[in-house]
Amino acid sequence: MKKYDYLIVGSGLFGSIFAYEANKIGKKCLVIEKRDHIGGNIYTEKIEDINVHKYGAHIFHTSNKETWEYINKFAEFNRYTNSPIAIYKDEVYNLPFNMNTFNKLWGVKTPMEAKEIIDSQIEESKTNSPKNLEEQAISLVGKDIYEKLIKGYTQKQWGKACTELPAFIIKRLPVRFTYDNNYFNDLYQGIPIGGYTQIIENMLENIDVKVNYDFFEHKDELMENCEKILFTGMIDEYYNYCYGSLEYRSLKFEDEILDLKNYQGNAVVNYTDYEVPYTRIIEHKHFEFDTQSSKTIITREYPKGWNIGDEPYYPINDEKNNLLYNKYKKLSEEDNKVIFGGRLGQYKYFDMNIVIEEALKCVNKELKSNE
Repeated sequence: MKKYDYLIVGSGLFGSIFAYEANKIGKKCLVIEKRDHIGGNIYTEKIEDINVHKYGAHIFHTSNKETWEYINKFAEFNRYTNSPIAIYKDEVYNLPFNMNTFNKLWGVKTPMEAKEIIDSQIEESKTNSPKNLEEQAISLVGKDIYEKLIKGYTQKQWGKACTELPAFIIKRLPVRFTYDNNYFNDLYQGIPIGGYTQIIENMLENIDVKVNYDFFEHKDELMENCEKILFTGMIDEYYNYCYGSLEYRSLKFEDEILDLKNYQGNAVVNYTDYEVPYTRIIEHKHFEFDTQSSKTIITREYPKGWNIGDEPYYPINDEKNNLLYNKYKKLSEEDNKVIFGGRLGQYKYFDMNIVIEEALKCVNKELKSNE
């Protein structure tokens, strides 16, 4: 007899949902986590009475009522609305691109005036078949928006000039001809009151969990004690990079506690000129409305290249990497012992709402079909 029905590698949202649902129907689960805390990248830590998003800003949003009701079982959400701003040199602009942005850029007041300027700049570019990201962006929003609000930010994010990046990275750019700074169009949006970690704690209640526990260091013992594995780490690492390594972009976070109540007046401020080395500054207390701390905590976010051993954040889903991933995926389909899930296991960037939907699909396929 195996000790556990399922070994779940990784305590992020995907793995924790699977463990919670498996435990509900009587399956014995072990969740292991190589970091010193549960929660994966949605982990929040309370510092100076402020819930700090340790791995970048996480704003929950969805238009799927079932997804919203599911996550609300584990925490109460506030009404936070994501309204980031962008700073280009000494100029401040609202995001997403909307009438407030266009008024600041050109002094226009009506949608018709803004549309005429954007259309004329697109016409001037005469780019019918964009060959790179720069041409694609200008063909969608014109030169002014591209130069001030897209170019530098994108080059920092990807570590390459926009002329060297493929056009498909930007399929569309949201342009709103309304005075609306709400970044997401989704029906439901918010931040859990008290931070995200409680969600994972509630999901993993009464389930065996080990932190500071690396799968690869204990692989033989774990495989012997578990019937099946849900693996939310890197699929190529699981198979010992037998076809080669998939590529990612990584991030570096630089936290700072400041002895003042309010640093930038907004939770998320993007820095879009290339000369500023970070892409954005997060001021965490603005995610929640009842934080009365006399101090504030900011996080500067620096994109960086990725090497094996670094933390992978963004899959690089170009043709070369997708072909390589498909080889690993085919290998996994022939492996009855393991299921892969999440952005690393499925080599695809997911917002939190999609992680929930993907995890519940996995639950239905693996657990409900076997009941």
